[in-house]
Amino acid sequence: MTSIFRTVMGADFERLHPRLQRRFSVGTASGRACTGRGVMDRVWHGRSFAKPFLALGGTRNILVPRQGRDVPFVIENVPYTDTFGRETVSFVRTFRFPSRACRFDAQMVLSPKGDRVLDYLGTHQHLASELHFRAEPDGSLLIRSGEHRFREGPVDARVPELLGAEAEVRESFDESTGGFRIRVRVVNRYLGPLFGYEGRFTVTYADVGVCGVRPGLRPVREEVRA
Repeated sequence: MTSIFRTVMGADFERLHPRLQRRFSVGTASGRACTGRGVMDRVWHGRSFAKPFLALGGTRNILVPRQGRDVPFVIENVPYTDTFGRETVSFVRTFRFPSRACRFDAQMVLSPKGDRVLDYLGTHQHLASELHFRAEPDGSLLIRSGEHRFREGPVDARVPELLGAEAEVRESFDESTGGFRIRVRVVNRYLGPLFGYEGRFTVTYADVGVCGVRPGLRPVREEVRA
C-alpha cells in the first residue's frame, strides 16, 4: 500500500524533489504525519466583490477572509481513516493574523477509480473539488483543481463556472534555505483573481500511532459522495 498522492501520480511521483516525495508520502501505510510551520509573505484578496464570498466561506473554514503580510502559518497533514473507511489526509492551514487566527480546512481522499484526488473543503465538506497533480521539470509540484461540486442533504450539483474558481498550487523545495516554498492562487474565469498566498515553511514528521489525530482536526461532518 502506498500514499494516495503516489498512487494518483504513478511514475511521475519519482520526478519530484526527494523532499517533496517524502512530504507527500504521508499516509496510513507510512504511519507518518507532517506539520509545516513558517511565514506567508503575503495573503491577498482580489477586488472588493470577492470579500462577501470570502467572508461567507470563512464561516466554514473555506478560504481566508483576511489579508496581510508576514503572516505566521501552520499546515497539518495527518492521515487517518474516515467514517466511511477511506484513507484521508488532512490539509488544515492556520493563518495567525494579528487580530485572530483563520483556518482553511481540506481533507483529501483518493477517488474510487484511483485516478484523481478528491478535496473536501471546510468544516462540513459542503464543497468537493477534483485535484490533478503533476511534477514539474525542476522537481516542484503543481496541483490544479478540476470540477467543483456542492453537496448538502439531497443536493449534489456541479458549481457553475460563474460562481466557481480554479485553484493552482505550486510547492517546491529550496535547497538554499532547506525549506519549502508555496504559492496558491484561486481565480474565477470571469471575475479574475479571488484569493491567494505565498511564502515558506519547514516541516517536521511524527508517528501517527504516537501523536494521533488531535481534536478539531477532522471535519464536523464527512461527505460520502465521491
